[in-house]
Amino acid sequence: MTETFETIRYTADVVALTPSGDVLLIERDWPPYEGTWALPGGHVDPGETSRAAAARELEEETGLLMAADDLRQIGVWDSPGRDPRGRYVTVAYAAIVPDTPVAAQDDARDARWWPLNNLPEQLAFDHADILRAVTAH
Repeated sequence: MTETFETIRYTADVVALTPSGDVLLIERDWPPYEGTWALPGGHVDPGETSRAAAARELEEETGLLMAADDLRQIGVWDSPGRDPRGRYVTVAYAAIVPDTPVAAQDDARDARWWPLNNLPEQLAFDHADILRAVTAH
């Protein structure tokens, strides 16, 4: 019997919500899904927890500073086809944050608050599923 191994990449995403019901999204500035809106997030660095990575990516992409301990884990998304680059597993976190100005930084083309009832037509990856899971609670 031949064993096969699959490379799995580890990421973290953040659902940052305001008390009034807006969610923070970034416009991706790189493939895949270049030009498409997504949740802030990215790769977990070596020696880093997914919670710490989520807080770091949120700040790097939007300028919004949040303590990792203020992020609440909402689930793991690991469907084999969720990312066209290969197998990616993400841990998603949520937080209620003040409605503060944000600005695209790092690898985001744009960053802004979107009303949950008026989201972009298409979101990158399975981020619409992640948002549905958060808003269902």
